[in-house]
Amino acid sequence: AVIDRIIADPSQLRLGGERRELSIYFSDIEGFTSISEKMKPEPLKDLMNDYLSAMTDIIQEEGGTLDKYIGDAIVAFWNAPIEVGDHPTRAVRAALRCQERLAELRPGFHERCGYDLRMRIGLNIGDVTVGNLGSHTRFAYTVLGDAVNLASRLEGANKAFGTYSMMSGDLQARLAGAFAGRELAQIQVKGRQAPLT
Repeated sequence: AVIDRIIADPSQLRLGGERRELSIYFSDIEGFTSISEKMKPEPLKDLMNDYLSAMTDIIQEEGGTLDKYIGDAIVAFWNAPIEVGDHPTRAVRAALRCQERLAELRPGFHERCGYDLRMRIGLNIGDVTVGNLGSHTRFAYTVLGDAVNLASRLEGANKAFGTYSMMSGDLQARLAGAFAGRELAQIQVKGRQAPLT
């Protein structure tokens, strides 16, 4: 779908962004530094490729756009470049499906690395800048903004609560009861004055 849009309008392959509401997904493997220190490069590469492939397949099946991999971390979003009306639902469903798939793969991954792989996910919704960002010679289609930072902070906040999937109250409010959830707390996020649900 993205390629079709570029073929129809090649001018989209230039620097620039637009303001748009997106649902944003951040995930990270718990204790990955310890895992990577104890594994040889080749088996670690194979393990990560299998893990990232399984998670990315689900995100794309749910209409998400993969932003980037940062080591073991996955950054994705919904509602750009293709508009997706039900992006809040799709993002949460993708997160739940990813957790279910990792649970299925966990025994095999344990045999390969000696650890039970678990991932933490942070989800948020908000207006961000999305587009081709970078230099004139090299750029990436990516997102910037407070809502993106908040999704990342929520992923990290799972550690304090002993949880593995966390979303903002703003995202929960948009789901119209489609998924069961519970309020964890009001948390103070770095760079924000007011606490966040």
